[in-house]
Amino acid sequence: MKARVNRIAVIALLSVLALAAAALAQTASSPTLDDVLQQLDSNLHRYEAQVPDFFCSEHIVSSQAYAGKRQFSVNDSIFRLQRVTHPGSAATLDESREATAVNGTSVEGKQIQGPAILGGVFSGGLDVVSLSQRSCMSYALEPTLPGEPYVIQFATLPGRHANCLLTEESRGRVFIDPATMQVKRMELIAPHHTILPQTVGVWRITIDYAPVLLDARTFWMPTTIASTAISTFDGNQTVWAFDARYSSYHRLEVTSRILPPSSPATQ
Repeated sequence: MKARVNRIAVIALLSVLALAAAALAQTASSPTLDDVLQQLDSNLHRYEAQVPDFFCSEHIVSSQAYAGKRQFSVNDSIFRLQRVTHPGSAATLDESREATAVNGTSVEGKQIQGPAILGGVFSGGLDVVSLSQRSCMSYALEPTLPGEPYVIQFATLPGRHANCLLTEESRGRVFIDPATMQVKRMELIAPHHTILPQTVGVWRITIDYAPVLLDARTFWMPTTIASTAISTFDGNQTVWAFDARYSSYHRLEVTSRILPPSSPATQ
């Protein structure tokens, strides 16, 4: 009986040691918040410096619902991101889109009118969780299980200043692929968002990212964006929704060729 008790004690001790070793290994291999932020910042600077001008296909379902009625439009467009140089200042990434079809009808040269439109995700969305925003945001790295994404919670700090990307009270999370240290998903909520002048409500947005090959280099780009804004007045809710899918990324190139002078016989 005593030998059996000793054997059970040894097994229990070995189990405790194994769990302790696993915990130490996980602690040693798990990055700190500063480690993750440094990597995200490096990724961000690479994107801003190296992403080429590109275009992609954009499919948007835009809607507004109020008092049991719903207005919506289905828009297909060419979305573009281009680097624009401004005299005396740094270059910026500018977004534009050109509608190709509205509700299944082909159109040319028109801009998407809504009822809900969203911009800025490609040119500044990833700045929300970055070293440049540490004076504007609080960040916390959630405990991580092996093989699971790293998750950083963020929230705006009081006393925001001109360099803060988010000027409204906001909070959310980013999910980071541990293999590439790239953001694969962002979730954000602004409980007191100014939807329209004199119209305030709750705004939620979710962005999913995936790797895209451009100019023989890989960049993580939005593949889906889901945005809703809800305002309540006199007991009635108005809901604005913007759901977009992005595909077929291509580098935007301008090609030219020099023609030889025409001979007198061909003029």
